[in-house]
Amino acid sequence: MRLRAMGVVAAMTIPLLAAGCGGSKNDTATTDNPSAKAATGELVIWADDKRAAALKPFADKFGTENGVTVKIQAISKDQQTTFVTASQQGSGPDVMVGAHDWIGNLVQNGAIDPVQLSADQKAGIAENALKAVTFNGQTYGVPYATENIALIRNTELAPEAPATIEDLVSAGQKLKTEKKASEILSLQVGQTGDAYHLYPLYASAGGYLFGTSANGDYNAKDLGVGNPASVAAFKKIATLGEKGSGALKRSITSDNSISTFTGKKSAFLISGPWAITDIKKAGIKYDITPVPAFAGGKPATPFLGVQTFYVASKGKNKALAQEFVTNYVTTPDLAVALYNAEPRPPALTAAFDQVKGSDPDLAKWQDAGKNAIPLPAIPEMAAIWDPFGKAEAAIIGGADPAKTIEAAGKTISGSIK
Repeated sequence: MRLRAMGVVAAMTIPLLAAGCGGSKNDTATTDNPSAKAATGELVIWADDKRAAALKPFADKFGTENGVTVKIQAISKDQQTTFVTASQQGSGPDVMVGAHDWIGNLVQNGAIDPVQLSADQKAGIAENALKAVTFNGQTYGVPYATENIALIRNTELAPEAPATIEDLVSAGQKLKTEKKASEILSLQVGQTGDAYHLYPLYASAGGYLFGTSANGDYNAKDLGVGNPASVAAFKKIATLGEKGSGALKRSITSDNSISTFTGKKSAFLISGPWAITDIKKAGIKYDITPVPAFAGGKPATPFLGVQTFYVASKGKNKALAQEFVTNYVTTPDLAVALYNAEPRPPALTAAFDQVKGSDPDLAKWQDAGKNAIPLPAIPEMAAIWDPFGKAEAAIIGGADPAKTIEAAGKTISGSIK
């Protein structure tokens, strides 16, 4: 799940046990690499809990081949800040696993190195995923999974997908009246907002975060927060808030949005692939469709997120890190293992083709994200999250849309100048 809460969570070291299993890559690849063969000591990889467990056998095999100790440390929350701080203090990892939109900030802080992928390796990665990890003309990570949010629907409560957000609200209100649900929609907001989950509705209502230059890159000088388009967008969003239909509520948070749906309190959930495991465990019959747009509005365009392996620029074993990231992460077996840990569509096309036959959801996620735009990876994006989110929460709670989002725009503009 995309958690952007502040605060450092302590890392849990997971020692690697001899496993003797691994990917399908040629076993001689690393031992033929003189830089890798010369490295000593240990390779440290940071990932979240689920990825840490999936990586374990592959990392162990890599360590055995190269005569080094490999350790995986599971970081639960606030991974980016923890990584940057640790890197500056000389206590960071060699390899970091995280979201692609960190790239601008990590490059600005000198925390990651470009990765060296061959033309064949690049050709085996989904084009939109490769584009997302490209910054200033260089590839700064190896993508392993893509993600976008969609509308997940309890098909027993809502057999048909709503054509518009207004249709969704109407259906949700009917279910409440019939006492079949207690919430119209489950979309995480909380007390500090959530720009990532709100963005499809914001975009449908005409808002944007940053404009783009002629080459398609995000233009930090064209800030869309606080301008007339964003004011108009939040006036529409306010109609869904606590003083409007009540479809959006601050009581729906990152902690309870999925459980609200799995508990059958709402027929509709706007979330990502990370929600599916809990939904299946709950035995909910579901379908996945694009987030509906406002009637007469623009498409409800979600962000494309790409989960990525980074090589830490201040790591103690950079040659080994490059070898692991470029020649192990790009193997289908590892990509499938990461998919099995959490079903996000693999960025490696060979892995996607391998799992798509057994998972009909993959095509649905792709369809829901066909118009997705890469989450901005420019450093200035870091200034967006907090002011935008707090403005969102305030407006959903009943604050004046124009004054609130204009104030957020001034705060963001002051931070990025």
